[in-house]
Amino acid sequence: MAFFFSKLSKRKQQELLRDLNYLNTAEIKSFCKRHSIPYTIAYETKDGTRRKTRDDDRKGVMLRRVRHFLRTGAVLKETYFRSTVVCFDALPQTLAASDRLYYGQYDNSSRTLMAVLRDLTDGAFEDGAIARILARTFWSKGYAPTFQEFADAWLQARNEHKRPNPEWAFLADLAEKKAGADWKKMRAKKAKQVLQTLEQILPKP
Repeated sequence: MAFFFSKLSKRKQQELLRDLNYLNTAEIKSFCKRHSIPYTIAYETKDGTRRKTRDDDRKGVMLRRVRHFLRTGAVLKETYFRSTVVCFDALPQTLAASDRLYYGQYDNSSRTLMAVLRDLTDGAFEDGAIARILARTFWSKGYAPTFQEFADAWLQARNEHKRPNPEWAFLADLAEKKAGADWKKMRAKKAKQVLQTLEQILPKP
């Protein structure tokens, strides 16, 4: 944790924080489990009960928690959606721009949902990482956006997204022309080195 991390040289600290991006989600989860760092999403029911979902945080969120833990020794709270942004009811047959997008109803297999989002973006909308990160960002703030608000925010996010996120290691390396034929071998080597370093951090008793 923080004490261990501070003992590393500045170069080693930067290298470790950067190369965490080469871990896959299973490797990240393993470290999180060992140190009780949350990575699953929870939500509030209408009666105030806290429940776990089957959804995990995206890789970038997990790594943000791991980096915070390494720097400070503190564990950040889990992702938690208030009941005001949660709905597991079936989607209506028709949707309007003023209807709201709730956690529990974002379903890329819903033709109605995908159609309204494409219509509001002049056919540009794609269900991908940008959309899912954006939706969870809204919900984490306790706000369920209207479809119009979500569509507008998606267009802005897409236009601002010039390069792959660093945690998308292969795509990030590809953009920098560093992903050669031996990329998988290189990833495995970097991940092994990172894991060997992380194994030196003992769980709290």
